[in-house]
Amino acid sequence: MLEALTEWTAYALNFAHYGGTPPARNGVAHPAIAPYGQYLAGDGKPVIFGLQNDREWRSFCAEVLQDPALADDERYATNVQRVRNREALDARIARCFAPLSHEEVLARLDRGGIANSALNTMHEVWDHPQFAARGRWREVATPGGPIQALLPPATLSGAAAAMGAVPALGQHTAAILAELGLGDGESAG
Repeated sequence: MLEALTEWTAYALNFAHYGGTPPARNGVAHPAIAPYGQYLAGDGKPVIFGLQNDREWRSFCAEVLQDPALADDERYATNVQRVRNREALDARIARCFAPLSHEEVLARLDRGGIANSALNTMHEVWDHPQFAARGRWREVATPGGPIQALLPPATLSGAAAAMGAVPALGQHTAAILAELGLGDGESAG
């Protein structure tokens, strides 16, 4: 897991190591790409998107902001300029999104070919229809009664995920101590 999470933070890791200082904490925004991150629609619901190249910037201006001329504005014409003028650009995006619902913003982003998603609450993630459609929920017994639990994300061919009951406090103590060659009441410490 350490390697996977470190790979996920590779940009910030390299930025800090080779640049001397870590990038500022900025939530889901990207320190070297603009626009990129979380933006609010007029209904108060967040959407997340990011532009990766100049083609997407032009499409974003035309389809999402509905202002194709903005693509050539010297303050935003290159990613370096957009990052430098991020505050003004974010304000421009906020003005555009203010009268729109998050569904309308997402539809515009889709039309523009911009990678995007609604930014779900924990409850919205729990209720996401994809988990039910893919059969990802399992009932698991606990000392307090059954609960729903998600299968682990890795699906192995020919091997079912172990989704056993949650043990009660102390339920396996004697067996573990015996496996370690210790008797009841003894400890390895």
